[in-house]
Amino acid sequence: MAGRPQSLVRQIRCPATARSFASYSRSSLSLSAKNPRDACAPCQYRMQPTQTSTFAPNSLELSLSPIFNRRYASTKTPSEPSDSAETNITGAPDITNYYTIFTRTIPTGPPPASAFGISASDLRREFLQLQNLVHPDKYPAGEIKQHAEALSARINEAYRTLLDPLQRAQYLLREWHGIDVTAEDASTKHALDAETLMEVMEVQETIEEVGASPEAEGEINSLKEENKSRIEACVKSLGAAIDRGDIEMARQECVRLRFWYSVGEGLHEWQPGHTEIRLVHGH
Repeated sequence: MAGRPQSLVRQIRCPATARSFASYSRSSLSLSAKNPRDACAPCQYRMQPTQTSTFAPNSLELSLSPIFNRRYASTKTPSEPSDSAETNITGAPDITNYYTIFTRTIPTGPPPASAFGISASDLRREFLQLQNLVHPDKYPAGEIKQHAEALSARINEAYRTLLDPLQRAQYLLREWHGIDVTAEDASTKHALDAETLMEVMEVQETIEEVGASPEAEGEINSLKEENKSRIEACVKSLGAAIDRGDIEMARQECVRLRFWYSVGEGLHEWQPGHTEIRLVHGH
């Protein structure tokens, strides 16, 4: 450690050797990023690519702290349209749940009636059609416009949730199986398994060691590719578990995926000439 370049802004504080592994593994993930929810969703999403995003573009901090926040759990709608105004917009979707909104893309509903995987291009196409239907600018001021704004926000939230494998899995586990891996007590109920935790620590130590070296860019790019492969494998395993009804395995894979997403965010925001990687161990 004494020979490490001082230019490296060290934000990785590994536990002391004497600290018990069981105690450390009870730490949990905390994620934070700015993500405004604009009711006028087509204006926000129309120019975005159709593929499912592996990493969000916003900067992100991984903190293995006792408390979760909900960067990757934003599946609750800020407001919902009232039933009294439901008939004011002809053709408005059924908002019972996120799957009933997108009946063309997912006609049979959530798993096990349908597969976990969803066509991103089909989902986006239906999303834009629905948002065009309920766009608030199409309606005069008053109750119907307020209803359109709330409906647009719910469609927007449902789209973001179903588009991303992690958010989709968290939504399914919470709403259909009563398992919330993003809850504040998830550090004890849904702790990361020992093997994956060790992998995360190894990645963090590698970043710390090479972050300021001349070979840093190549090393970081290699870590990005490795982490991308981990995420793809984890999503595949998660989807297979949900499709066959193995909810416990799905829960475990979902917890792993949260960590790999966060490691990926830290690697993604690294730039040549910068040594700060926001991968932080909490208390």
